[in-house]
Amino acid sequence: MALNIVDDTAKTEVGSYFISNYPPYSVWSTDHAPAALKALDTKADESEVGGDTRPVGLYLHIPFCRKRCKFCYFRVYTEKNSSDVDVYLQALARETALYAERNALRDREFEFVYFGGGTPSFLSSEQLERLIGRIAEHWAWDQAKEVTFECEPGTIKKGKLEAIKRIGVTRLSLGIEHVDDDILALNGRAHKSPEIFRAYDWAREVGFDQINIDLIAGMMGDTEAKWKEAVDRTLELEPDSLTVYQMELPFNTVFSRETSDAAPSVADWSTKRAWVDYAFRTFEKAGYRVSSAYTVVKPSTHGRFVYRDSIWRGADMIGAGVASFSYLDGVHFQNLDQWDDYVAALDRGELPIARALPVTDRQRLIREMILQLKLGRIDAKYFRDKFSTEITDAFASAFASLVDQGWATIEGDQVSLTRDGLLRVDALLPRFFEPEHRDIRYT
Repeated sequence: MALNIVDDTAKTEVGSYFISNYPPYSVWSTDHAPAALKALDTKADESEVGGDTRPVGLYLHIPFCRKRCKFCYFRVYTEKNSSDVDVYLQALARETALYAERNALRDREFEFVYFGGGTPSFLSSEQLERLIGRIAEHWAWDQAKEVTFECEPGTIKKGKLEAIKRIGVTRLSLGIEHVDDDILALNGRAHKSPEIFRAYDWAREVGFDQINIDLIAGMMGDTEAKWKEAVDRTLELEPDSLTVYQMELPFNTVFSRETSDAAPSVADWSTKRAWVDYAFRTFEKAGYRVSSAYTVVKPSTHGRFVYRDSIWRGADMIGAGVASFSYLDGVHFQNLDQWDDYVAALDRGELPIARALPVTDRQRLIREMILQLKLGRIDAKYFRDKFSTEITDAFASAFASLVDQGWATIEGDQVSLTRDGLLRVDALLPRFFEPEHRDIRYT
């Protein structure tokens, strides 16, 4: 059964609710891995849905952290030494080189590049520059509209930020999560609050085009007073954008192993929604605008998220690194998720693809529609032009249920979520799924 996060009485249970793709990952299969290789061997053209060549992006997974956060479910490593890191980075560079040889990617330029993790800023300046030097033998991203780099404040030095800027990063994402040291420690974060403000000042001095700050509403031990202080102190920094997630307890985390029921010190869903709403309204009063269910932006400096907007409109993306996800010409695929298997495949000169799923045109439509709903608004004309489908007819009952419950309005081609709808959007999306996927937990 799907988790209940919609009702105002819903508690935070163990399980995943955040929806980042469609169809669900749990239906991807090793049997479909050949479909990924076929897509990679097919020259990109204008034959796909919509008739335009899709933009393509690159995701680079840097899976190293100083500590594992107690709510983290990503593939990360905290025990690797410098030699291990070099082995991994060599494998990562080999993987990007193999992709450069495939017909589907030849002569294409990246619209966006994203360094994610883990903690990309875990790398030393020298390791980072060696990695980029190896990748640059096959790929360049000087024409990319956006290059994003995730940072953990305690791993930052001004010299490292200068190195990050030199490799072309335009958008720095600083994962502070909270400003209260007790909450940071309780949740397993490696940094402390003084490192946040020092790192931010250095980032401003270095001069990145856009600095984003991440917060998480409802972390273990949080209170309304502490949350409001975190929001207010973040606003004082005047970031170009703010991303706010609602705390969940996914499977395979320290917290989920410690409890089989709702954890009493994690706020319930109505409280978390109220706290996100407080953050949004506080930033709106300062001139920011709500850009999605998780973000506010300062339009006067930089209001775009190229990585997000491209993916949510069907762009191709190659995910390099252990356990990374890719999407190419209607095929989802994921890399091997164990270190030794990933490195060994690349030592053999093979792409480390583990599982995949080719999707239908209808599934492409659903994927783009539900992801764009996270923006709080969708345009029926976009889907009419691209998929030759009237979405308000094809999904009439789902849209009607949103309107009836006060979570959306429809005026002509414009479907808009109310603030209440936007704050619980991940819980609303499964009603647009195909019947066989509606009750699958999002793992």
